[in-house]
Amino acid sequence: MLMTSNDRGGEAKLHYGPNGFRVLRPGSHVVCAATGEIIPLVELRYWSVVHQEPYASADIATERLKP
Repeated sequence: MLMTSNDRGGEAKLHYGPNGFRVLRPGSHVVCAATGEIIPLVELRYWSVVHQEPYASADIATERLKP
């Protein structure tokens, strides 16, 4: 099936690995698990492999993953 630009404009579904992520459902962004902030995929740098969650910044990830 061909994808149009509209098909790729929504929320992506990703599988987070230790060195990167795999796109399960195409999209332009994900939503920060802690703040609800939209994170464009090109800017996504922080996530939890264990919890399979994206984070908008290092500070947010650190706070969210505190024991």
